Amino acid sequence: MNTKQLIDEAVSLPVEESALVVGSLLRNLNHPESEIDKQWSMEAKRRLSELRSGHVAVILGNEVFNKVWSKFKK
Repeated sequence: MNTKQLIDEAVSLPVEESALVVGSLLRNLNHPESEIDKQWSMEAKRRLSELRSGHVAVILGNEVFNKVWSKFKK
């Protein structure tokens, strides 16, 4: 498999799987060393777990920004 095929395959993955691929690649390029990196990694895993379990609902970014901007327009 060449690089283009690999990228084509990766972008066709569901969002959660794409995030895992991206995370793995970034960890390979930039090994987390500081305590803050470790804490962010734990937080991201916790949030993903909450999403997968259904304990929290997904809110699209544009919905969040529309709500924020509507508060400033008052």
